[in-house]
Amino acid sequence: MPTYIYQTIAAEGQQTETFELRQGMSDPPLERHPESGAPVRRVISGGMGLIDTSERAVNLPQPGACGPGGGSCGCGKF
Repeated sequence: MPTYIYQTIAAEGQQTETFELRQGMSDPPLERHPESGAPVRRVISGGMGLIDTSERAVNLPQPGACGPGGGSCGCGKF
């Protein structure tokens, strides 16, 4: 289950509150703070990227490895 960030919607000059909530991806976003009942909005954050450091990811073809014609190995020869 992902963790979503929510922020209360406050009138100008009022302080907002930010909180996290674990929800299923198919659950609808909250409309009200679970404790205070104040209106909330879901905050879109940068997210998380995955980095593959396995040998497969770093073992790129060497120039000329495709031989004449090349193309499908991903070395950039067409």
